Amino acid sequence: MLPEGRHVKSVYLDPNTGILPGLLSSSSRPGKLVIDSSTIDTATSLDVKEQLASSSPETSFYDAPVSGGVLGAVKGTIAFFLGASQHDANLPRLMPLLQMMGGKIIPCGGPSLGLAAKLSNNYLSGIITIATSEAMDMGMRAGIDADVLASVFAAGTAQNTICDTFNPVPRVCPDAPSSKGYQGGFRVQLMRKDMGLAVDMARRVGSRNILGASGFGVYAAASEAADCRDLDLRVVFRYIGGNENWTKLK
Repeated sequence: MLPEGRHVKSVYLDPNTGILPGLLSSSSRPGKLVIDSSTIDTATSLDVKEQLASSSPETSFYDAPVSGGVLGAVKGTIAFFLGASQHDANLPRLMPLLQMMGGKIIPCGGPSLGLAAKLSNNYLSGIITIATSEAMDMGMRAGIDADVLASVFAAGTAQNTICDTFNPVPRVCPDAPSSKGYQGGFRVQLMRKDMGLAVDMARRVGSRNILGASGFGVYAAASEAADCRDLDLRVVFRYIGGNENWTKLK
């Protein structure tokens, strides 16, 4: 699981240290499964898959990015979005492996479609994070207790996992990165990368991505802000000027 496409290419294809040369020089039995859980562009993933298939046809390569955040990884409940069809012959081997690490494994249809699903998911999650931060901020400025406001969203049509589990406002969710100084989550720079990849994918497939540019702009700016960089992406609440030091209203 690597940050960017260039890292994945290096790990698989480097002539001296790559996985592919290792496969070619190995005397072990054929039929290897290679599962890559990086969130990268689909073109790079397909390129690596094709080069593996060309040089080591007995090796099966799958994209299988994950979702669920650090909390999900620690609890073993993350979801894997598998770039394979529901009828793939390797599923009986793939599923037990992934089930040791995650709670849900979803075959998404074929090569690179796990990545397409992940980018769609992270696009939506990123936009919801910004919207949740803004909604919490304006409700709190109007005089509503942050805990009460989160309960309102949970009971209404605005209910979402970001608000319920990863609330951007410190101390609303004790286990959320926001309650730990925005430490230990998904870095804002990585969301900037994923939003960029999602916007590029939308453009390539012809999707009218209305909120994409604005969302990417928020994460790009937060990534460069001295008080936000290297912190969990929910630090956008700080970036928009939210009150992190709120106290419960009487």
